[in-house]
Amino acid sequence: MNVRLHTEAMEEQYLSPLAARSSRSVGRMRPEEPCEIRTAFQRDRDRIIHSKAFRRLKHKTQVFIIPEGDHYRTRLTHTLEVAQIARTVARALRLNEDLAEAIALGHDLGHTPFGHAGESALNEVMPGGFKHNQQSLRVVDELEGGRGLNLTGEVRDGILNHTGPGLPLTLEGQIVKIADRVAYINHDIDDAIRGGILKIENLPAICLEILGKEHRTRINNMVVDLIENSRDKPLIRMSDRVWEATDKLREFLFERVYIDSEAKSEEGKARHVVQFLFEYWTKHPENLPAEHRNRSELVGVERAVCDYIAGMTDRYAIAQFKSLFIPRSFAIPDSG
Repeated sequence: MNVRLHTEAMEEQYLSPLAARSSRSVGRMRPEEPCEIRTAFQRDRDRIIHSKAFRRLKHKTQVFIIPEGDHYRTRLTHTLEVAQIARTVARALRLNEDLAEAIALGHDLGHTPFGHAGESALNEVMPGGFKHNQQSLRVVDELEGGRGLNLTGEVRDGILNHTGPGLPLTLEGQIVKIADRVAYINHDIDDAIRGGILKIENLPAICLEILGKEHRTRINNMVVDLIENSRDKPLIRMSDRVWEATDKLREFLFERVYIDSEAKSEEGKARHVVQFLFEYWTKHPENLPAEHRNRSELVGVERAVCDYIAGMTDRYAIAQFKSLFIPRSFAIPDSG
């Protein structure tokens, strides 16, 4: 029995008419024989989970740079929270849960070390700028394994358009776009409270009144509202009331946490690390690791250096900076 065909038949029977069907995918850039067990979107999900870029997310900053504590979010835990929310919404709306999960798991693969501070630093020095969603697409299209992951067009579209003005073509991609915001707003509040930067009473009272005072209550209310306002509709959206409260919380976080807070006190140093590394390797590409030195001959030095730095974890970037710019101690033998 071909399990994939059975799953595709179940999709046809059960999913909403608005859902993306794996059997009708727009396909991959390089044609492949279908898997007998997994659908196209399930295969994409598995490729992302098994990638090196996915594993590196565990050592990349979400908000707090190299936090001293076991419970602060990293880029990996953020990704898992987005995937959980996206799957919940997709299942409730009878949309393609596998597609939503694959997009969610891949959406931040191109994020830099040091979170948005690293992204901003690369954006300033890279000709043409730098955006992490575009870099995530580069990871799955070209960088991972030297050839990319050859994902379906639906997953690639969702990854590219999970942030910014673009709207994903699938409803599953639209779910991830909102799930990303729901996740980071709530877990960044949680981490800021844990870090002593905020107290719950600091949050706008109207937001707490509409969304709830507890972390899990806010997420539940946002998700339930999203489901209720998107059911059997060709657009994924919250009610105006809940969306405005959600957006107000986001603005509050920019004012009190993302821009000017103790959590950002090390960002200046992080930006210097990223930009010093970029300047050094663009001037001395001969000192790049062989893999990236060879790529620089194909895509240009600046592009290769940008790809190399964007793929680094926080601690690896710091280690490279120390190796290049910090003098090593010299051990003098004890003469006795």
